[in-house]
Amino acid sequence: MASTSTPSATVRSTVTTAATRTPDRLSARDRLLTAADELFYDEGVHTVGIDRIIERAGVAKASLYNTFGSKDELIRAYLEGRYRARQERVTGFIARYDTPRERLLGVFDALGSVAAEPGFRGCAFMNASAESLPGGPVEEVSDESRAWTRRLFTELAAAAGVADPAGLAEQFVLLYDGATVGARMDRTAATGVAARAIAETLLDAAPKASSHP
Repeated sequence: MASTSTPSATVRSTVTTAATRTPDRLSARDRLLTAADELFYDEGVHTVGIDRIIERAGVAKASLYNTFGSKDELIRAYLEGRYRARQERVTGFIARYDTPRERLLGVFDALGSVAAEPGFRGCAFMNASAESLPGGPVEEVSDESRAWTRRLFTELAAAAGVADPAGLAEQFVLLYDGATVGARMDRTAATGVAARAIAETLLDAAPKASSHP
């Protein structure tokens, strides 16, 4: 999943890297996405109206419609940026570990690292989904993000020698979701540490794949 994945440096979507350039060199698209990323994550995708995004971005209203066509498509672009940023953050974080086992458990270390940053407000996909009806861009991008989380856990569990990697992955997705919500509601990164300990127990108890054909 879960997500997660928010306004810290590592959880801002990749579009916010444009903000490191001189403001007058930013395209209207970059400015709109940067503003949307900040406001949507902090306050909600439906709570924030397009007028506030336009004001924050410093562009004409026509720029939004010419670039994205509608607010829904701006929301899609915001979530797609969050999705890409989350993939890069998690895969980059676990790459520091040497063994498949540590990389699998390291996903929870990555969650704890994000939850410890100022401005963490939980999973952008969970937050947006709570505001949205079924169907539409929020559900579509959120489903893609969750499918990636399941694939990641499944691949890492298989590399760690688990007999039923998909089954363990489902448990880990639920654990990851719960830890993400706990970190947001309790305003603490300690849930990442606790989730990692639970994940280690589940991993140790999981049957191992046979080394023989």
